Amino acid sequence: MEQQKKTGLVVEGGGMKCAYSAGILDAFLDDHITFYYCIGVSGGAGNVASYLAGQKGRNLRFFTDHIHSPEYFGVKSLLKTGNLFGLQYIYGTLTNSGGEDPLDFESIVKNPARYQVVATDASTGEARYFDKEEMRQDDYRQIMASCAIPVACRPVEIDGVAYYDGGIADAIPVEHTLEEGCDKVIVILSKPRDYVRKPQGMRPVYSRVCRRYPKIVEAIDQRHITYTKTQKKVFELEKEGKAFVFAPSQHIKVGTYSMNEETERELYDLGLQDYSKMKEQLQAFMERQNQK
Repeated sequence: MEQQKKTGLVVEGGGMKCAYSAGILDAFLDDHITFYYCIGVSGGAGNVASYLAGQKGRNLRFFTDHIHSPEYFGVKSLLKTGNLFGLQYIYGTLTNSGGEDPLDFESIVKNPARYQVVATDASTGEARYFDKEEMRQDDYRQIMASCAIPVACRPVEIDGVAYYDGGIADAIPVEHTLEEGCDKVIVILSKPRDYVRKPQGMRPVYSRVCRRYPKIVEAIDQRHITYTKTQKKVFELEKEGKAFVFAPSQHIKVGTYSMNEETERELYDLGLQDYSKMKEQLQAFMERQNQK
């Protein structure tokens, strides 16, 4: 299956739950599936980068091998950087050209697919869509910004503007993908189809930590509502034949902050399994698109 004219790819975030999309993206690489446009949110943004670079297996290592470092997540990272998730370690120390697991940024630049990552402007609470042309070798702040979960991480500053996790403003950017010129979209969700987002807990904590950014507090307050609307839109597009949706077919207990290599591998394998089961349906979906 070669490049699909005007078909977009949307990869949802979800912290460590993104091992699922890592499996599907590796399967895409095996079958040479490419897209006109790709967008990733939070952990999904990092996964899309490795996919566009053609680096099969790289994402899996970030959910298994690298999680054992105290700089990846935890108290050491918090004390050193102010972030529970070591964004600078993950998308800097490990990912830079001299790192242990470098991203092949040159291949991303050469890849004809358009690539965007979404972050949330801390001052306005609005989505900011960064193009790959705004990224530079060994400076992946756009991806870090997309992954900066409030409370767990400090906002990431780019050109004097502070940004938080893209999932706050646009968790599953299917409408934006259509606005970018795509006719159809393939969506990789991080949660099963029956997932219901509840109101965010720990409001006294996030409202205090993010008190400098009232629009972020407001967006978090409303996140269960905005997420449900977007989720509904995804399934409506699927019924209309405009979207093809991958979602975990099993309920594997993996949370945003889970650091269990065994369950991460299980979730990655589930992605491979779900892809295998849906491969023929996906091919038919893409062929219908090419005939138009």
